[in-house]
Amino acid sequence: MIQILRYGEMANSAVFSRELQNGGLEEKVAEIIAKVRAEGDSALFRYTEKLDHASLEKLEVPSSAFEEAFSELDSEFLAVLEEAAENIRSFHRQQLRGSFVLTEKPGVILGQKLLPLARVGLYVPGGTASYPSSVLMNAIPAKLAGVPEVIMVTPPSGGKIAPSILVAAKIAGVDRVFSIGGAQAVAALAYGTESVPKVDKIVGPGNAYVAEAKKQVFGQVAIDMIAGPSEILVVADGKSDPRVVAADMLSQAEHDKMSAAVLVTDSQELAEKVSAELELQIPLLPRAEIARESIDRNGKIILAADLSLAIEIANEIAPEHLELCVDNPFEYLEQVKNAGSIFMGKNCPEALGDYWAGPNHTLPTLGTARFSSPLSVDDFVKRSSFTYYTAEALQAVAKKVACFAEHEGLLAHARSVLARLDEGEADR
Repeated sequence: MIQILRYGEMANSAVFSRELQNGGLEEKVAEIIAKVRAEGDSALFRYTEKLDHASLEKLEVPSSAFEEAFSELDSEFLAVLEEAAENIRSFHRQQLRGSFVLTEKPGVILGQKLLPLARVGLYVPGGTASYPSSVLMNAIPAKLAGVPEVIMVTPPSGGKIAPSILVAAKIAGVDRVFSIGGAQAVAALAYGTESVPKVDKIVGPGNAYVAEAKKQVFGQVAIDMIAGPSEILVVADGKSDPRVVAADMLSQAEHDKMSAAVLVTDSQELAEKVSAELELQIPLLPRAEIARESIDRNGKIILAADLSLAIEIANEIAPEHLELCVDNPFEYLEQVKNAGSIFMGKNCPEALGDYWAGPNHTLPTLGTARFSSPLSVDDFVKRSSFTYYTAEALQAVAKKVACFAEHEGLLAHARSVLARLDEGEADR
């Protein structure tokens, strides 16, 4: 049964602070990474057979597998995938920005140039569930950014990758796919093997082993984020439908036993009705056991004096997904400061964002929305600045630059500037 609490009865910042048990994970992942670095492909074959129960002849998925996947996929779902991909492209295309050049001062040219990362690795979960949505959300921004090569890794279930995953990869523009998963796949992307090329950045969700592996290889490569279990916070007024609010909360609770679903409302009546609806709806779910534990362990209903305070509570919690289930959501949008993705009004379930609307569903969790953002085109580019001064332009500022350098005690810095002046000017 979900807890109903009045604001002030608990530390709100602790709502999503779920303690994740390590259980020796750090050491296990370190060992896997070391084995892959030392043994390359042979370690990948061995781990794939041991952990994914798949005996492979080759790690890379051949082109014939993509053709077969298209023939196996339901035509209706194929059309849905293609339309969802176009929605995602349309949204992320607006994030593109170019280089710039400044020539405001005589003799001075300043600028910034944007370059795509050369090669990106995309991890896609496999096993008991397949998530083609993750393929679209991660690969499409990378290709829009101009990344020449996107390498996808995903564990084979029973020796085979789900057709929907391969079709989504082709639609999104993924260049190569490898049948590997877990920490060993992350290690292969970070360090390279005989078959798997080394990448510049690893993105995409995964289990605790994948998250730990990404953490350990960070620095060798870039990563998108260390994502925790999924979470949703619904701010709802007293006129909201309790059946709908409960359904939205369960849409995240069914993900994982560590997922969190929270309702913040100004209505005691709604709180009680949502609690009752959760009890009615949980047993109907195929993943009822997972949803049950998620709600019992991490679910909360928080009563606030009014909706403005409800938004303040949401800002303090900084949820991954925030639903504003109110009649006039745009009246409250300006008040929202910390949230990964915001769903506006009573006709906007979070599932729209997971699959269809266009904004990215790779989002900051565990309160990190206070300082980080959803995955975007910006995650797949790097910026270089450039500076050009004529001799006359340098002459005009050289002594000021030298003054600054000497103030910091860096005489060689100062001399590197003054050495370019006329001989008489350089004497100080």
